[in-house]
Amino acid sequence: MSKHSHAAHAPGVGRAVDAFRDGQPVLVHDAADREGEVDLIYPAPAVTADAVARMRTDAGGLICVALGDAVADAFALPFIADELDHPAADHGHLGYDDRSSFSLTVNHRDTYTGITDDDRALTIAELGQAAADPAAVDFPATFRAPGHVHVLRAAPSLSARQGHTELGIALAGAAGVPPAVVVCEMLDADTGGARSVADAKRYASRHDIPYVEGSDLVAAFQ
Repeated sequence: MSKHSHAAHAPGVGRAVDAFRDGQPVLVHDAADREGEVDLIYPAPAVTADAVARMRTDAGGLICVALGDAVADAFALPFIADELDHPAADHGHLGYDDRSSFSLTVNHRDTYTGITDDDRALTIAELGQAAADPAAVDFPATFRAPGHVHVLRAAPSLSARQGHTELGIALAGAAGVPPAVVVCEMLDADTGGARSVADAKRYASRHDIPYVEGSDLVAAFQ
């Protein structure tokens, strides 16, 4: 449980923290002047094949697992752009931030192709369990790269970066769950662009999923 009182938060923050503690998803809008996207975010240890199917069909973006900075350090996970010996490798020119959070792509070693809902759920949930006690995990013996789940490295704090990666990790910390979350952008099937905030809010209401603004999470947890 976070040291922050729910009473001091915007209404959506407390509900989002409670949902995360119960292993349920939330919808988070980062900021209109950043990506301007709403992501469907789950605590990684709770992810099932049904959750992967929902992200794949209802959200439609890239399914990624964000790990806390200390966990990524424990697993010696690099920023992938630092590792690529190719002229295309570049952290800059993103438009919305200083650098990309992308690290390795991985599969759990017990998966087959790695892309099925069951396989991705296994990889994601096991990354979540590994984040609970990284010192006890032999990462190369447990996961292989390349794979079908993108791993993201969170910045050390919300003060350093305020992307969905860091907002999800902040939610995990407040909920008292391991610092590993799944993020997937909500896309509009008709336009191919990001789903609007209004439409994301309607989806949240239909499915009883908490919706929260990134600015409210920053105000609560920074």
